[in-house]
Amino acid sequence: MAIRVGLVGTGNAGRLALTQLIEDPRFELVGVVVHNPDKVGVNAGTLAGLEPSTGVAAGNDLDALIAVEPECIVYCAMGDTRPIEAFSDVSRILAAGIDVVGSAPVPLQYPWGAVPEKAIDRLQRTAADNDAAIFITGVDPGFANDLIPLAFTGTCQRIEQIRCMEIADYATYDGAEVMVDVMGFGKPIDETPMLFLPGILALAWGTTIHQLAGALGVTVDEITESHESAAAPEALTIATGTIAAGTRAAVRFEITGIVDGRPAIVVEHVTRLREDLRPDWAQPAQPGGCYRVEIVGEPSYRVDICPTSRKGDHNHAAIVAAAGRIVNAIPAVVDGPPGIRTTIDLPLIPGPALTVS
Repeated sequence: MAIRVGLVGTGNAGRLALTQLIEDPRFELVGVVVHNPDKVGVNAGTLAGLEPSTGVAAGNDLDALIAVEPECIVYCAMGDTRPIEAFSDVSRILAAGIDVVGSAPVPLQYPWGAVPEKAIDRLQRTAADNDAAIFITGVDPGFANDLIPLAFTGTCQRIEQIRCMEIADYATYDGAEVMVDVMGFGKPIDETPMLFLPGILALAWGTTIHQLAGALGVTVDEITESHESAAAPEALTIATGTIAAGTRAAVRFEITGIVDGRPAIVVEHVTRLREDLRPDWAQPAQPGGCYRVEIVGEPSYRVDICPTSRKGDHNHAAIVAAAGRIVNAIPAVVDGPPGIRTTIDLPLIPGPALTVS
């Protein structure tokens, strides 16, 4: 019997999750919540870029979605710039006895060490009291730096360091809120964007570091942050608009988990708005971008994950992968125990039925 599912948020990730929720026979879509008033009343199929034949129109009331009693709600609303609201939303859903899978709030991917213990305990009690579970994931933070490295470390006899990297050209990424407000692209180099405020990098990717450390049986003593930016040599035109010459057009940052005085777990991002910017920084394994896992140990590995799509470029493919990881997790979360679920304790999550055509 199909799992009754609702969706909150139809942005870049939510829209692609919605496509699978409509097309995958494992699920029955029972409601959609949007924040853009222009989308209210629009058929869910239309929002997903499909035929408007679902019988579900988008609304803007989370309580109304909760009232139709889905078994699970896919939560893909923006959490980067509204973390308190996102945390409140998922708490309300769990309190109604409804499971949650989604992309936000990101710290709930593995909150221990990244979120105050009182907040974790409160959420755990809410989930346990109402027999509900929550699993937050994505691509990075997400499967590219938890599932993939853990799979390969399982073949090692000794592990000295894990480095998880995203190396990507973001010129075609059309999320203005992330690009401008969070990452500061197109802003003066001496202006500090939200992402580089002290503690924000560690909050966003500390979940990855603590999760890998927990899985591998070590304790992170501290998390350090570093970042650098490069300016556009001339005006650039990208999906979100024009980047003026001299403004931020490339960034590189690292979040490092220190274990016993040495850098043991590192997350590194190299993000460009044109492929020739800062050629001395790490280069992707395929044009446009890739994810990379480097393990120093016995044996050592360099694993490049190169997402592609028939419907878009590397940026589109990465978001499809994040949405797929979220939606495919629904059955395991619905069938599993209550509480905060993580990649460490979830079973291996398969994809949809194999299609031969």
